[in-house]
Amino acid sequence: MDTPDSPGGTDPGAADAPIVAEAVVDQMLDRGVDVAFGIPGKQTLPLNRALADRDARFVVARHETAVTHQAWGYAETSEPGAMAASVVVPGPGDMNAMNGLKNALNDCVPLLHLAVETEREVRGGDGIHETPPETYDTVVKENVLVDSPAGAVPAVADAIRVAREHPQGPVRVGIPKDVLASRTPQPAIGDQSPSAPPAPPAEAVDRAAELLAAADAPVVLAGGGVRRAGASDALRSVAESLDAPVVTTYKGKGTLPEDHPLSAGVLCGGSSAALRDLLADGDVGLVVGSDLDAVATASWSVRMPDRLVHVTLDGNDVGFGYETDLGVVADADAFLRALGDRFAGDEGADPSTPAAEDGAERARAVRSADEERFAALDDDRAPDGPLRSVEVLREVREALPEETVVTADAGGFRLWTLVSFPAAGPRSYVNPGSWATMGTGLPSAIGAKLANPDRDVVALTGDGGLMMCVHELHTLAAEDVDVTVVALNNDDYAIISEEASRSYGFPEGAYGWEDAGLDLVSVASGMGVPAERVTDRDAVGDAVDAARRRDGPALVEVVTDPAEPQASEWMTRDL
Repeated sequence: MDTPDSPGGTDPGAADAPIVAEAVVDQMLDRGVDVAFGIPGKQTLPLNRALADRDARFVVARHETAVTHQAWGYAETSEPGAMAASVVVPGPGDMNAMNGLKNALNDCVPLLHLAVETEREVRGGDGIHETPPETYDTVVKENVLVDSPAGAVPAVADAIRVAREHPQGPVRVGIPKDVLASRTPQPAIGDQSPSAPPAPPAEAVDRAAELLAAADAPVVLAGGGVRRAGASDALRSVAESLDAPVVTTYKGKGTLPEDHPLSAGVLCGGSSAALRDLLADGDVGLVVGSDLDAVATASWSVRMPDRLVHVTLDGNDVGFGYETDLGVVADADAFLRALGDRFAGDEGADPSTPAAEDGAERARAVRSADEERFAALDDDRAPDGPLRSVEVLREVREALPEETVVTADAGGFRLWTLVSFPAAGPRSYVNPGSWATMGTGLPSAIGAKLANPDRDVVALTGDGGLMMCVHELHTLAAEDVDVTVVALNNDDYAIISEEASRSYGFPEGAYGWEDAGLDLVSVASGMGVPAERVTDRDAVGDAVDAARRRDGPALVEVVTDPAEPQASEWMTRDL
């Protein structure tokens, strides 16, 4: 006998019930998710119809690899808790999106991933695009399969809560097409607010304050958890109270604006010897909002201060790569605010007693040493030689208003961006963390622009990274997304070619394509994006400024040197 949940069943209230897809979209809108990125397919059309009828923004991408990076960029440049959705067809669409889901999982970025599943009556029969739902378990924070039509809205409501609950992350909800298209009454849903992140125990804050206040050379290492918690103001307050230099991780870049006197740079593959010495010479380090992963720490070979206070949301991070004097499982903002309160009034932490070594001077020494290396790089270039990344990035930074949102792709030039391109704030700079996937710069800029329609948005990318998402240039044009793309083109996977030559005896430029050089101006123009090619350093700033001022998307292609030194080698070599 048929039941209300079976494919052939009926429901007495179905005639008056909304289509499930409509109820799902209403639930999304009620919970502040009003932007979705995806590629429509026959399976997604019930959702697309509901989104269109409610004037929710649905951005049509050109490849599913981009849609989760777009949702990631949206959240990364928004207030904490704001998020977008991605919508994909089963199988190929869903699996293409896995790259961005894993990136968001590693970076603890919330997004709602709606995957339209194979219809229930053919599941298990190798229907079109069918994949086992558990395929996605390891790339999301939670993976939910909706079996009952009445369970769709509760599943989406709970998914949004789970995605926003710290540590945040992507949540996948698989909903069969026949469920979305059905008319089924949905249950009423109670409060689905995320629970508050853990607050630090008072005794742990007291102990941390004692250790740090007694330090002669304290150092702060801030990670992506500071960004996700919205803890930049609290970070600045604590650093100033301690007079402690602040180093950030890949994901922490910008959590302290990099024009601040205590900003000492980014711990990454391109970090200078001076920055690494700053950490090694510290006597007490405060690590907050970071898991001290293998990417940032060069597999834990970077020396840390003699004593560590490590604040993280995952207790498994504490002591994993480094011995820890005090581990605290707590929200970064709650911990830093509590620590700041101790410094403001408690006897055990008196900010009026300065550290033995001036923190601003220690940070300035690192910045000065880095600038000397950048200058030496300029001197190393032949006068008529092709441009190098650092000088291009300097010209781009000077051409952009401080409040510009900048997204950076992965690849060799990203290390130069991390160490030489100042970030103005936590929601003004985005790049992938430990997943380090290429092809994120342009898609994340699209998401960032949707989240920040009144701010300039610029995507920094190399030619290698851009070619992994070049289809999204057409999305810029078709959706009229006002993003400026600055593409550094050296016709090479240069970071790979350099290692291949140095360590494996390959000829220089082994993985370049100079003989089949890319003309990115023609590519962009052919997709409807105005573009300009630049080879002269003095023309870079004007070209970027003109592109930024355009009403609509634009691309600036800057020709750079495929043989330029890599940051990981140049910033640590003897000069």
